[in-house]
Amino acid sequence: MTRNFTIRIPATSANIGPGFDVVGLSLSLYLTLSVTVPIAPNDAPYQPPTLTYTGEGADEVPLDPYKNLTTRVALYVLRCNHIPYFPSHLVLHAANEIPFGRGLGSSGAAVIAGILLGNELGNLQLPTERLLDFALMVERHPDNVTAALIGGFVGSYLKELDDEATEAASVPLSEVLPEYPPDAGADWGLKPPVPPLGIGHYVRFGWAESIKAVAIIPRFELSTARAREVLPTQYSRKDLVFNLQRLAVLTIALAQTPPDPGLIYEAMKDRVHQPYRKGLIPGLPEVTSCITPATHPGLLGICLSGAGPTILALATGGFEAIAEDARAIFREKGVEIDWKVLEVVGGSTLEHQQQIERKNKS
Repeated sequence: MTRNFTIRIPATSANIGPGFDVVGLSLSLYLTLSVTVPIAPNDAPYQPPTLTYTGEGADEVPLDPYKNLTTRVALYVLRCNHIPYFPSHLVLHAANEIPFGRGLGSSGAAVIAGILLGNELGNLQLPTERLLDFALMVERHPDNVTAALIGGFVGSYLKELDDEATEAASVPLSEVLPEYPPDAGADWGLKPPVPPLGIGHYVRFGWAESIKAVAIIPRFELSTARAREVLPTQYSRKDLVFNLQRLAVLTIALAQTPPDPGLIYEAMKDRVHQPYRKGLIPGLPEVTSCITPATHPGLLGICLSGAGPTILALATGGFEAIAEDARAIFREKGVEIDWKVLEVVGGSTLEHQQQIERKNKS
């Protein structure tokens, strides 16, 4: 006897211009985790999980379940709920479409996959708000993980907490996700720091169905840590007001039908992170300034996706012209790109084998 289920997590794009660390989109590239839980006899010797991986990042992802991000997060959730180890003989396969280090939420997807895996393996039935608490203990920024979990166009913030909860939320990541030894058993790491209640809060904004996302993906990686290093520690009032004004407009404008390119293009401009990251991404200033609604009918707005280097163009048409002209600009800088037209999609899903079979028959 076995229990089978599948977890599916979308890619995400954060910031969307002026919404630095605030808003995110879920996009139609997926990390899919297929899980088999055998019902082993009680007297069978314990066997650690087996993990396989295909797709983006397959040559660099650790397959040791005590080193892999998704399975370490799952074990963290289990141990916070007094379940000391994975079920014996657990079999996992990850199929990934989300490029690594490109600003499309690959690490956020891996974290949410681990949260849902731990919740399901432990039969914990945690509500969405509690799942987000666990995610934020690991990821520490709400935009990507909230969009991956909830789906659509999402705004989020971290709540100011009392002293005890603030102390828990500031626990170093190395204590939340330690390097578990391969032989970690029931007596190892039993007391991880449990997330306080109500770390993150969110709202899902409207989204016009006609708007697609053109992901223009340079063929090099850029770590979030490096992209954050170039940001200043202080901003002028003028620059903060610039972003706040545009974000307030953008959250409404992207839900209107038909979308207004004149309104959206200006509302997707930013002075908080993109100007400081242009030195890390050759071609970024030229792409975001030369490709406009006036030059490319169908374009609504263009921005850096997350920490980059992917550039996200929101559009209702003219997708190929937008992408190919961006390719020409990047090529002048010695950078090759790939591009994809993506839908804005719903959030993470978990389906049991019976649900999948019924869906296939219908």
